[in-house]
Amino acid sequence: MSALLTVEGITKYFNQRRVLDDVSFSVRPGEVLGLIGPNGSGKTTLFECLAGLMPANSGVIKSNTKELPPAKRKEALFYLPDAIFPWAEQTVRWVLDFFRKIYERSEQDASALVEPLRLDELMKARIGSLSKGERKRVLLALGLLTPQPLLMLDEPFDGLDLRQTRDVMTLLKAHASTGRTLMLSIHQLIDAGRVCDRLVLLSAGRVVGEGSISDLQIRTRLPEAGVEEIFLALT
Repeated sequence: MSALLTVEGITKYFNQRRVLDDVSFSVRPGEVLGLIGPNGSGKTTLFECLAGLMPANSGVIKSNTKELPPAKRKEALFYLPDAIFPWAEQTVRWVLDFFRKIYERSEQDASALVEPLRLDELMKARIGSLSKGERKRVLLALGLLTPQPLLMLDEPFDGLDLRQTRDVMTLLKAHASTGRTLMLSIHQLIDAGRVCDRLVLLSAGRVVGEGSISDLQIRTRLPEAGVEEIFLALT
């Protein structure tokens, strides 16, 4: 299968500290790809480099084999950061309506996200008054309304309880089944194994493994291992 996005040799320094070290992997059309690693492994920095928000010191990003410069990336991907407060003084209803109009989505498209993300009781609340988990659910709705072929979500389950996490996983899988490609940064390894088709394992800014869980089990010679055991074996 040809890659939707190919990342080749992305390296990033902060002063003299190398935060990303020759990061390379591919993103396939229609998959849920997990960028997996503990806090501090470079996941958010990598997302910001991919989105063109932060320049990499070296490396190339390609879309369908053609180099994708930063100025063109907003056409190919949408990046939803973690822990942001967009339009803090506006209500949830206003924000959803504003966002769907920007991307020319229907009222039905927005309404279809209200029930699975449990936003009905939040519609009159101001964004700035929401709890971490409530705000996360609103942000997920905004990301799912965007049209770009690749949606990158930074820590989509952070702040959610167990039931909400399960519901969001179901929603993301259903979204991907329509042909949208999702890339999720996740530090909870158990969550990654439940929702992702393939994994990119990141440790100290380096890719230490890429593939499905079965691929990685073969590589580590641990046929019964879960994501935690695989990650520990490769780091």
